[in-house]
Amino acid sequence: MTEPIWISEQSVVEMMSLPEAITALERGLALEAQGEAKNMVKTHVAWDGNNLHAIGAAYPGEGIVGTKTWAHTSGGACPLLILFSSETGQLVAIIEAFALGQMRTGGISGVATKWLASESADVLALIGTGKQALAQLAAVHAVRPLKQVRIFSPRAESRQAFIDKAAKQFDIELVNAESVREAVRGAPIVTTVTRSTEAFLHASDLDAGVHVNAVGAITSERAELAHDVFDRCSRAVVDDLFTAKKLSSEFIQAFEASHEWSKVSTLSSVIANRSVRAPSDDITIFKAMGMGISDLALGIELYRRALESGIGRGLPQPERNAPRLVSGKIKT
Repeated sequence: MTEPIWISEQSVVEMMSLPEAITALERGLALEAQGEAKNMVKTHVAWDGNNLHAIGAAYPGEGIVGTKTWAHTSGGACPLLILFSSETGQLVAIIEAFALGQMRTGGISGVATKWLASESADVLALIGTGKQALAQLAAVHAVRPLKQVRIFSPRAESRQAFIDKAAKQFDIELVNAESVREAVRGAPIVTTVTRSTEAFLHASDLDAGVHVNAVGAITSERAELAHDVFDRCSRAVVDDLFTAKKLSSEFIQAFEASHEWSKVSTLSSVIANRSVRAPSDDITIFKAMGMGISDLALGIELYRRALESGIGRGLPQPERNAPRLVSGKIKT
């Protein structure tokens, strides 16, 4: 049996590019549509404005199951993806998952943009300049060659700092927008990646034919999209429908009361049905909640590459037989 390995953040970055992550995500979503990948229900617990998360998935055909867990706190986070053999239950790898998470979150927006945005779209409005924002820009640019990106966040210094960083990586016109409306007016692609607790994107701000990647509001206390955006929505797509029903306040408000969840599609079904944007579509929305299938899609590919390249620090294999309690004493 192959000994388990630890794959570092540096190794993750060296082994996988964002376009490669998008390809791996599409493959994982196709397996989901075929019933060959299954999500574990996402769960979290909150305290003092912080959250402990756990997500996971099973890819039995690939021989791997696993979970990703992290505590999102005011002091930071340390996400880890843990992979097990689906046949023996033994640990096969632990992957430091900060860069992986950025590639997954950015990459899934790239997949959605590839299928749902106009093929001629070349302008992106990016609302939010936090840790995920650069990966979001890169992912959209990987599937739609962008000529211009308009950036807005509430603090002018944050916008400029982001523009300075992005300018070193992309040969794209970067515009410092002073409002949400200024950023999104005329933009055929809009990505929101914020921690806002109040909806700020309204239908009146959006031109016809726009595609929106709504990435930031992944817990019930957050919101980015106003209800009237859904009134013009031609297609509403999510990564995981169960989680959206449970945790997306925006989608719950839009579809729960009217019992119209049947109008919401999954991204895996979009890919399986090759359901690209129609000329008659007005606003299309992709809601990314985060799901184990996406993390495992990247984790499995990274594990495969690590084995092929001999990358990864060895770890001791835990004992196969669990200790037993016998006459008040632990026996092995």
